[in-house]
Amino acid sequence: MRSEGLDLDALPGLSLDALRDHWRARYGVPPLLRSRDLLARLLAFRLQAEREGGLTAETRALLRRSAARQPEGLSLGEGAVLRKVYRGRTHEVVVLRDGFLLEGQRYRSLSEAATALTGSRRNGPRFFGLRSEGAAS
Repeated sequence: MRSEGLDLDALPGLSLDALRDHWRARYGVPPLLRSRDLLARLLAFRLQAEREGGLTAETRALLRRSAARQPEGLSLGEGAVLRKVYRGRTHEVVVLRDGFLLEGQRYRSLSEAATALTGSRRNGPRFFGLRSEGAAS
């Protein structure tokens, strides 16, 4: 499948498989995403960057200098306790200076703690009640 003439306006109407095909034809192996919307947005960005020249050198340098983001929840302050009832049991996460403590184990993020607790990938801030269900991740 050729995608040189791919129209950005056509992206929202394409299926996930079609988006992957376009990505594969143009850039190689597509990202391992299951979100059609996210893949369409990434493909649109790449196509626009090619056509418009992408980010300026100044912007790229600014992004490289950007400070690492603090994991959400650390702003609650050291010693804060988050409680979550999960499968009939109350679990407590203690906010540390540089992470989170759950059942004696230290985690870098709330998402790591939530994943360890549930056995499946979770948005930690949402799981522990710091974000509403509809909030952006």
